[in-house]
Amino acid sequence: MNRRDSLNTSKLIAVSLAFSAGCLAQTQGQSLPLWANGAPGSEALKGKKEVITAPSGPHDSIKVSSIHDPALLVYLPQKSKATGAAMIVAPGGAHRFLSIDTEGTNVAEWLNSVGVAAFVLKYRLAHEEGSTYTVEGNALADAQRAIRTIRSRAQEWGIDPARIGIMGFSAGGEVAVLASTKFDAGKPADPDPIEHQSSRPDFQILIYPGIRADTVQVTKDTPPTFLLCADNDKGPSTAIPAVYLALKAAGVPAELHIYASGGHGFGYQPTDNRPNAIYSGWVARLQDWMADTGMSPAKPAAAKK
Repeated sequence: MNRRDSLNTSKLIAVSLAFSAGCLAQTQGQSLPLWANGAPGSEALKGKKEVITAPSGPHDSIKVSSIHDPALLVYLPQKSKATGAAMIVAPGGAHRFLSIDTEGTNVAEWLNSVGVAAFVLKYRLAHEEGSTYTVEGNALADAQRAIRTIRSRAQEWGIDPARIGIMGFSAGGEVAVLASTKFDAGKPADPDPIEHQSSRPDFQILIYPGIRADTVQVTKDTPPTFLLCADNDKGPSTAIPAVYLALKAAGVPAELHIYASGGHGFGYQPTDNRPNAIYSGWVARLQDWMADTGMSPAKPAAAKK
């Protein structure tokens, strides 16, 4: 077994443990159900076992499917590093599965390293075989509930309730866009106090999002946005420039990066040594933007020679 295979095996075990009900509250990656009594529309499937599939190759991901109890995997930074900002991370997977490590837990650990609390969103899958869910009816509801949940526990987790963002990869980018364009200020009449919180994210980060520009309803209230993809990723490289222009027309702060190559689904793999600049460099661009928007501190200046 080589080092990468060993790492994937360790991650698979860690993910399996994080999903178990016996995780302690202080454990990184603890799974926190979004609805204690089952998600609306999924009550009959509450407790059904999720399916975790091991990576098939060195750059593949751990896949999670059969999600009927939407939840957050909680990653809190060291208090000495914490900036008070938080990010929901929505992995992709064509709404058939979630690439839970390369587009989820790896990203959460990196966010913690720059002082940002991270919450990996396990949302319901609309295109999985046999699914009765829809993206706008269920995956969006899971994202909205995640935002409200974090705001409701902001004090407990040391989070500024006005600095909660959402990041989405591929299909997760569609979920992030929906959450950033379809939100409310809270439902004060709802008997559930979590629903009293606003569902609007304060930032959105779209990494090769699976969207069509003509379906994105940008307004002046759309949150500040970071967009990134590779030029040889046909769908996103066509869609996100148009979204960027719509954001600018609406007066929404935005930053756009299109790398020359990298394809689709590269995620974040700290041990990735492939030559494309995007694989090792894209999080540096994101950190610069987060520093500009107050989510994380600026990177230390390079030492003068």
